[in-house]
Amino acid sequence: MRGGAGNPGGLVGETDTAAGTLILAAAPIGRPDDASGRLAAELAAAPVIAAEDTRRLRRLAGRLGVELTGRLVSYYEGAEAERRDFLLRELRAGHDVLLVTDAGMPGVSDPGYRLTAAAAEAGLRVTVLPGPSAVTAALAVSGLPTDRFCFEGFPPRGRGDRSRRFAELAGERRTMVFFESPRRAGTTLSELSAAFGQERRAVVCRELTKTHEEVRRGTLAELAAWAAGGLLGEITVVVEGAPAAGRGAGAGDVSAAVAEVSRRVAGGASRKDAIAAVAAETGVPRNRVYDAVVSPRDSS
Repeated sequence: MRGGAGNPGGLVGETDTAAGTLILAAAPIGRPDDASGRLAAELAAAPVIAAEDTRRLRRLAGRLGVELTGRLVSYYEGAEAERRDFLLRELRAGHDVLLVTDAGMPGVSDPGYRLTAAAAEAGLRVTVLPGPSAVTAALAVSGLPTDRFCFEGFPPRGRGDRSRRFAELAGERRTMVFFESPRRAGTTLSELSAAFGQERRAVVCRELTKTHEEVRRGTLAELAAWAAGGLLGEITVVVEGAPAAGRGAGAGDVSAAVAEVSRRVAGGASRKDAIAAVAAETGVPRNRVYDAVVSPRDSS
């Protein structure tokens, strides 16, 4: 236990140092030897370990030569609400809790963030054991701008929701990072191509740090064609941000926008989403793009 004085006032920003500490521990995203010595030490010492998959954790511990002596708790999306209450009780009782996801940092596209939020709200101490992350690893190897980026996690599964999300992001200037399942990667790349434009640069990282690691660079159209036959493994997609929008919105700008809408619709985007995406990307007012698409004679 990392102990000390209590927090009777419960003020925002204060923590109950008499309670245990929630430790967010990054796990290797591929190679077990990417694990830090500190992770091995914490695994051996933790009285309670919350793991996304306890079987995978046991295998990792075995590869690291660590004997697990603490209580193992399975903590995953379907059971996180019930287990969260138990883990908070353990923390209040003075027991440290080590939170480990299958790979990478807990809380990034997994339910760990809700436990972190609940612990912080309850005035419990939260610390982090940094380490591997598919987000930063993919960004670093992509060769795309990294001075400004955003993490978009897994795109929505429903086609309509996914299409709307991509239309909203078409004008995003920052480099974007997505996670995606291998069975949906080809479809997602095709829809990104339709929403963002076929020539937008992107990088697909497959099985990062593992034996069959592959980093494929190209335009969204090229990558969609490559992935159409199906992919295997863990997939991270990095997409360059939209180019700077033009300052003007003259006849030439509107005509170019209409042509781009037509091209994206032909590529599979809905007209509504294509109009929204092109307007966001080019800076031409959406109503002008819409009017020009619906009544082409009025675009001049």
